[in-house]
Amino acid sequence: MAELVIVADEQAAGALVADAIASLIRRKPDAVLGLATGSTPLATYRALATRIADDAIDVRGVRGFALDEYVGLPAGHPESYRAVITREVVEPLGLTPELVRVPNGDPSTVEHAGADYEAAITAAGGVDLQILGIGRTGHIGFNEPGSSLASLTRVKTLTEPTRADNARFFDAPEDVPMHCITQGIGTILRARHLVLLAFGEAKADAIAAAVEGPVTASQPGSAVQLHPHTTVIVDEAAAAKLENLSYYRHAWNNKPAWQGI
Repeated sequence: MAELVIVADEQAAGALVADAIASLIRRKPDAVLGLATGSTPLATYRALATRIADDAIDVRGVRGFALDEYVGLPAGHPESYRAVITREVVEPLGLTPELVRVPNGDPSTVEHAGADYEAAITAAGGVDLQILGIGRTGHIGFNEPGSSLASLTRVKTLTEPTRADNARFFDAPEDVPMHCITQGIGTILRARHLVLLAFGEAKADAIAAAVEGPVTASQPGSAVQLHPHTTVIVDEAAAAKLENLSYYRHAWNNKPAWQGI
């Protein structure tokens, strides 16, 4: 069973995860972070930037791998995940840009981009802590329902609900690319620690399926149940459809302080 932590809001979640990442970097100055995009992890990145600045944490050796990228967006497009990661993570945290990788969504080289990305993650020694969000369809990364639980980084076709959710970042819904390149579920499960964040009632069904439902490709988020160190952090609204809430609260309230998350 994944560890489940219920917090008051996104800021409380961000503080909790930022503390865990700061501790990791102090122990391992060349730590490898798995970086999610979207609105869900923003509070974590903001809190971590504050920790780094206040505690003078040296992050020059920290490495990062983004979960995914759109296929076919022109270089420099503000909604490419390369641009988003640079804007929301690399610059605020003061990371070394050359040490932060994003899958290559160039259509001319995309056929081997997945294998290239897998090789780069392996060469870095694997991801130490992977930040995840979850979509309404249950997708993690861009692994839509039906994705193999053993899948590696590859090109995927986005569902219409996912494109509709992401349309708010583009001028028009039709501007959202149809394809992406994403770390696979098997790739994600290789990380040493998974931290899944979800907020709001719109995520309640996906969280219930991911944490308490059967492990199935129809609910890609359920794959986190297969991982030996998964921490799921949600607010009350996202936790609303979980059946074992009292146990999750009891376990968290009585967890030894030295364990962290």
